[in-house]
Amino acid sequence: MADAYDDLELDARGMRALAHPVRVRLLGELQRHGPSTATRLSPVVGATPSVTSWHLRHLAEHGMVPDAAVPGSGRERWWEVVSRGYRLSADGPGALEAGRALARVVEEVEGDVVGDWHRDTEPGLPPAWQEVAGRSSTRVLVTREELLALEARWEELLAPYVHRKTDPASAPAGARLVHVLRHVMPERDG
Repeated sequence: MADAYDDLELDARGMRALAHPVRVRLLGELQRHGPSTATRLSPVVGATPSVTSWHLRHLAEHGMVPDAAVPGSGRERWWEVVSRGYRLSADGPGALEAGRALARVVEEVEGDVVGDWHRDTEPGLPPAWQEVAGRSSTRVLVTREELLALEARWEELLAPYVHRKTDPASAPAGARLVHVLRHVMPERDG
């Protein structure tokens, strides 16, 4: 499937490298907030600066976080992400198992995204935004190929809004970040 979001594609080796709570947090922080140092990231990811630095170097070995060119950074080592997102490749030996392991770590790190949103965010939203928030639960009867096509179309539809995050000033007035959760969960036969 083509990548409409320009994500970094992780093979089984990359998925295994990322499958650690500190690394998932580091990558997420750098994706959301831009370049930073191990010292600045340390309290956010719950590790000492030296442990944080070790995990950043490990991510760098797998091409996920290179050094960032930050003017006036002096002696501090700054890190940045190579892409605003990542995706898992199902190709190759061990990819399915590595993907499952990484998914478990990501879910552990994210916690109860929906419950947290209902508790912490929803009550403070203006009524107009509360009105458009919600969930959908739909079952469809499709082949594997049709499901892949649906996924590609969904990404194509969202891609302009995903790319807009890299230049928030280009967004229309009144735009805000919206977390779109999408679970594709095929059911067992019978």
